[in-house]
Amino acid sequence: MHLIDGRLVPGRDHFDVVNPATGEAFASCPDATREDVAAAMEAATRVFANDWSRDAERRRTVLRRMADAVEAHADEIGRLVCLEQGKPLGMAVGEAHGAAQIFRLYAGETVPIEVLRDDESARVTLERRPLGVTAAITPWNYPIATLAMKIGPAFLVGNTVVAKPSPFTPLSSLALAAAVREAVPPGALNVLGGGDEVGAWLTAHPVTRKIAFTGSVSTGKHIMRAAADDLKRMTLELGGNDPAIVLPDADPKAIAPMLFWNAFFNSGQICMAVKRVYAPEALYRPLCDELAVLARAARVGDPLDAATELGPVSTRPQLRHVTELVDDARARGGRMLAGGARLDRPGFFLAPTIVADVDASARLVAEEQFGPALPVVAYRDLDDAVEQANATHYGLSASVWTSDVARGAEVARRLECGTAWVNKHMDLGHYAPFGGFKWSGIGRENGRWGIDEYCELQVVNVPK
Repeated sequence: MHLIDGRLVPGRDHFDVVNPATGEAFASCPDATREDVAAAMEAATRVFANDWSRDAERRRTVLRRMADAVEAHADEIGRLVCLEQGKPLGMAVGEAHGAAQIFRLYAGETVPIEVLRDDESARVTLERRPLGVTAAITPWNYPIATLAMKIGPAFLVGNTVVAKPSPFTPLSSLALAAAVREAVPPGALNVLGGGDEVGAWLTAHPVTRKIAFTGSVSTGKHIMRAAADDLKRMTLELGGNDPAIVLPDADPKAIAPMLFWNAFFNSGQICMAVKRVYAPEALYRPLCDELAVLARAARVGDPLDAATELGPVSTRPQLRHVTELVDDARARGGRMLAGGARLDRPGFFLAPTIVADVDASARLVAEEQFGPALPVVAYRDLDDAVEQANATHYGLSASVWTSDVARGAEVARRLECGTAWVNKHMDLGHYAPFGGFKWSGIGRENGRWGIDEYCELQVVNVPK
């Protein structure tokens, strides 16, 4: 059921939710109407205008209580993540616990007041004011974690939230909403099931002052157009085609497991995961061989099975997309060192795939695959590898792999991306801003920079 104004509201219409491990519908989700959206917006506006936006300590208490509620229901929420998204059950339950931790982290954050001037003439401060109603639209790969990453800072600074999860993974978000319902003042948080049309209603609604979106570049562009007439504030966390550059002094055997799991964790369905590897010619074959061994050894199967390491691709359209990219690479002469085809079983399973002997002409290199397929590209000249890594509309993250970390840092600083790592990948901290260059997004999440995305900055100038 939807959460609207503190009440669990059944839908008039419903749509099927498919288990990607079977390819069959296993549940249904309510589909929000315009009336549901209007009711949620009205409730969020009312609460914002009351004491909610002015009582910081109350909001911190709410976030702590939300964390407790999510932890108490983590097994239930995590199982729904597993069933509708396809990640292994342990990872899915871990995501639910992670969402609780995000709420706790924001409950402990402060919203600073900065003194810009303080002398005999005036005291000038820089203060943060909430924006109002936030429309939070979340993706299917990490449905609970991304929802928490939007609610946390929005609540901390005094905004209210109307959220819509992906129609592929709505049930876990609705379960989270039901779990925290008693902890949140009615109307401060509203969560609606529905498809793209519901998201469009939220972003275009005149009440919405902030849009927080994680998803595809194409949808992000639509949101920017919808927000333009009303000059709504927005944070867009979009795609990535994240390169990993291996330097000639690296040890292929040592780095291959880290590269592999940073590419294939959650079946490759992570915006900042390694999407393409550039290796020098002298290390190319050994590295390809090591990656292929790991791909063939990875345990792919039912995400409810404790032995499973990689589950299915999460959606039928995404499986079709990844398969098309692999087939295109094969047609262009790419060698399938591992995988390269769907598994002979029900569900959306693609064998972990390592593709060699490809270049930028292959779609698997040029586009974001967001699935369990990794191209490895050979290079002769490091400058050329850096140029290839940067030759993309994306700029989310990248990594450099070397035995000389100082040299690695030099190369990392040449990469056009929001986060560049040396000898690691996907190592994020709550303290560091996360976001991308170019088409990978607008704005940042995490840290004080992420908090500021949910605020207006106000200068208060008071004479002495």
